[in-house]
Amino acid sequence: MSLVLTLIKRDLVLALRHGGSAWLPLGFFVIVSTVFGFSIGPDTALLGRLAPGLIWVAALLAVLISLDRMFQGDFEDGTLDLLRLSPMPLGNVVMAKIAAHWLSTGLPLIVATPLLALELSLPAHAFPILFLSLIIGTPSFSLIGAIGAALTVSLRRGGLIIPLLILPLYIPILIFGVSAVDAVLAGMSPWPHIKLLGATFLMAAVLGPVAGTAALKMAAD
Repeated sequence: MSLVLTLIKRDLVLALRHGGSAWLPLGFFVIVSTVFGFSIGPDTALLGRLAPGLIWVAALLAVLISLDRMFQGDFEDGTLDLLRLSPMPLGNVVMAKIAAHWLSTGLPLIVATPLLALELSLPAHAFPILFLSLIIGTPSFSLIGAIGAALTVSLRRGGLIIPLLILPLYIPILIFGVSAVDAVLAGMSPWPHIKLLGATFLMAAVLGPVAGTAALKMAAD
């Protein structure tokens, strides 16, 4: 566990040192949400109804553009080969990479969400469910994204292929997350959608690291 925590800390430090790659997803998230708001216009009632979908789509796109750096840098400079030879199992390496990716990408998106929700006129009573859905959904994005990042790690311009591979797997997360917030806005219970979102997270937590580890072994061989 200490080796996993050390690897997570290392990746977070590298993400902060390379500020462009670390802040790019957050900046993209804010810009896309803001542009959507401007394009719809000053109709606050319409903005409030569309806000859940706009925020979730912006979060999905922001995560997509950051996935190629999950393994690519370590693969290119040989660090991934050294990690394979270390006492740490490769599956633990993948889990550490996923955790570091979420902490440097997903968590900042959640922190920025209140300002964007206010900007898009989302009713205040929908904020808790929006936060809860993002807290469950964004780790699922990182877990599933690890599969695509691992499959394309040895390919040139692999970042262009990742969305084609994993975007279909992101659609259920997007649907359940948006539906939970829409249910609150419609005066209905959001919990069926939250439970489905949680079930998706559990499946991703089981399958993502396993598939990512297998893909990395194939790429290294």
